[in-house]
Amino acid sequence: MNKSIFFVFFFIQVLMNAQHSERNLSSEKWQFKNSKDQKWLPAKIPGTVHLDLMNNKIIPDPYQDENEKKVQWIEHENWDYQTFFDLSREEWGNQNIDLVFNGLDTFSEIYVNGKLLKKTDNMFIKWKIPAKTYLKVGSNVLQIKFNSALNIGKERAKEFPFLMPESPRSFLRKAQYQFGWDWGPRLVTAGVWKDVKLHFWNQATFENIKIEQKGITKKTAELIIHSEIFSCKEGKYKISINNTFQNISLKPGVNVISIPYQIKNPKLWQPNGWGDAHLYPVTISLEHNSKKITEQTEKIGIRTIELIREKDTNGKSFYIKVNGNPIYIKGTNWIPADSFSPRMTKEKYQKLIKDCKEAHMNMIRVWGGGIYEDNEFYKACDENGILVWQDFMFAGSFYPADESFQKNVEFEVKDQIERLQNHPSLALWCGNNEVDEAIVNWGYQKQFKYSKEDSLQVWKDYKTIFHEVIPNAIKKYAISDKTIYWPSSPSIGWGHKESLTEGDSHYWGVWWGEQPFEIYNEKVGRFISEYGFQGMPSLATTKSMFSGMPHLSLQDETIKAHEKHARGWEIINKYMERDYKVPTDFVKYNYISQLLQARGMQIAIEAHRRAKPYNMGTLYWQLNDCWPVVSWSSIDYLGNWKALHYQIKRSFENQVILADEKEGILNFYAVNDELKKFENIYLEIQEIKFNGEILKTISSVPKGKILEELVKIDSIELEQIIGNKNETFLKLTLKYGNGNILAKNNYFFVKPKDLKLLKPTIQIRKLSPTEIEISTDVLAKDVYLMGDIHFSDNFFDLLPRSSKRILLSKPLEKIEVMSLWDVMHDEVL
Repeated sequence: MNKSIFFVFFFIQVLMNAQHSERNLSSEKWQFKNSKDQKWLPAKIPGTVHLDLMNNKIIPDPYQDENEKKVQWIEHENWDYQTFFDLSREEWGNQNIDLVFNGLDTFSEIYVNGKLLKKTDNMFIKWKIPAKTYLKVGSNVLQIKFNSALNIGKERAKEFPFLMPESPRSFLRKAQYQFGWDWGPRLVTAGVWKDVKLHFWNQATFENIKIEQKGITKKTAELIIHSEIFSCKEGKYKISINNTFQNISLKPGVNVISIPYQIKNPKLWQPNGWGDAHLYPVTISLEHNSKKITEQTEKIGIRTIELIREKDTNGKSFYIKVNGNPIYIKGTNWIPADSFSPRMTKEKYQKLIKDCKEAHMNMIRVWGGGIYEDNEFYKACDENGILVWQDFMFAGSFYPADESFQKNVEFEVKDQIERLQNHPSLALWCGNNEVDEAIVNWGYQKQFKYSKEDSLQVWKDYKTIFHEVIPNAIKKYAISDKTIYWPSSPSIGWGHKESLTEGDSHYWGVWWGEQPFEIYNEKVGRFISEYGFQGMPSLATTKSMFSGMPHLSLQDETIKAHEKHARGWEIINKYMERDYKVPTDFVKYNYISQLLQARGMQIAIEAHRRAKPYNMGTLYWQLNDCWPVVSWSSIDYLGNWKALHYQIKRSFENQVILADEKEGILNFYAVNDELKKFENIYLEIQEIKFNGEILKTISSVPKGKILEELVKIDSIELEQIIGNKNETFLKLTLKYGNGNILAKNNYFFVKPKDLKLLKPTIQIRKLSPTEIEISTDVLAKDVYLMGDIHFSDNFFDLLPRSSKRILLSKPLEKIEVMSLWDVMHDEVL
């Protein structure tokens, strides 16, 4: 056999036997440089230019000291990346080779072997480029030239007929928080922020798979598997779904193949607190001539989700039904968990989501100023029963609506819809965060002296993007017309009466409005999707702000630099003076700031839950941080639970007993968020002095009531309290049946600063290397266990002559402890 015949035979065999395969180019050796420089430096992909500059010791860590200010020059520069890779003859023998960029940030030119393949302009789009004609057997060079997004944004802003707020970020399809927020640094990145792959395929490939749920009964779940298949030429194939085969014919180009599929006796995917988040693997494969050429597996959950908005006597409802049942939403808002997203790991995603599950949450809102999160985030939500409210990535500004911007947005919506829509956790899509509110409430038009025509154009552009382009793209690319779309969060700004009677509400009368925490009892909306208050991070995270020896002082410039709200310290102090004594000691100040934050959110959540079913959702701001910072988060950047997260876990219990004081009357409410009901509920109330003396049993409600969702149990007059309100509290125990305990709570009559606490003798006994028992002789209020580990409970009240067992995440030689008494006897500023 001569060489040419052998090569043809070999080539045919390669094509006959080849299956789809991928090669991750991220693992190759990469280099980067400032485009003005000649010298190339080592780079890591996925990554960002900031990380590469840090790794090469060109810039200091922006998270430490005041270094953020020292790295602002980076955003003005252009950056080049490149890698060299060998392509084998066997790889080149595939019919098709696609270069796949899962994320490029943001404006880039892609070259292969010196030839321009593509220009990109959107951080949120996956770019798939046929590249075989540009590649060769042997050595290849891939270059990506990133142009400064800041400079491009400025040029686009100049071309706009009037001044836009938040320029230039409004003109860029790029993570908006990178330009700085009131909890985050300004770190405008560039780079290959997700994997780069070579995709080899022959004959045909899956472009997209959508799994539609047509009907669900106890006996069957009727599905339709929609497969978009790109075929090189006409031919007969077999498609299989979980090894059930069907013959199909494909024509050249894109083919849409829809195949019914049935799951018998389906187990439903249930949100956290309602049951198991059951998942079914669905494997779809394509065969040609009895050889598998491609395969894809999706994990789905069988469930239905509806958004119910019906007029009622109070306005208009806003609640979610899952599997036909109204669900009370308890959850939080998510921001990117790192300013440098490539540093996020599967383990960090899993931990944060499990922390939400442990705190009895059932929803996370992915905020619109960040990123569409990695698949690992949604996978973790699927597995843990956490619903996802998914914003599109627009936040707190005006946006243009020229033809090119509209097309860019449509491609972005298509890409994210097709990537995420099979996740059972995905509950709804929301057009933006606070763009409607920015136009209506924030006074930009007056500030920038807009003409009437300019203001009309702003509103017209808003309607175009969020009421036409995005919903039309959802209709075009989503599985079905059941996909929920909500144009803007909030639907009505918090200063307007209607914000509390319909739609979702961001209530910021506390913090921004500087109203006292008690205003939460009055300002209860139908679904509160944002509210919050700042607190300091853990001491460990505070110390991480320093590159050297920490200087823990509120006057330290590093500490000040890690509070991004212009009046943050002033507002915290104002609220602290209302409710607590302000400590002079930094450690105690840190402790009280966390208690203050937790107290505010407890008041808000309890007000929301007492208003059920008028109110059917509470999402506090915010779960996490993107760097070490003083912020609204309940979990700090290093993953430590602040006092708030421990309180969230208590406040979000499926069953709670709550007290509300109005005009000298204490009203008690039992709340149940589970699907099951509890019969013969009753409440035991004891008035107890801080030394443990039981003054009296105030009430014991007769048995007979049934708790399904919410029950107002009883009321007592404050005149019935026989002790000094500064020295006593109520111990509330909700029981059912034959004395089974359903919920516990403690009610204090006065603010923390007015409590006449006794000095507790707190003792800690080690039961094992990872378990302790803590006890006290008198009331120990807000017990704070200190140590660089996770405690199963913390910042809790320990009742007189009682003990509590605590689990430790790892052994700790010494545990320090503090309580509110220690601060009450500190000097006052």
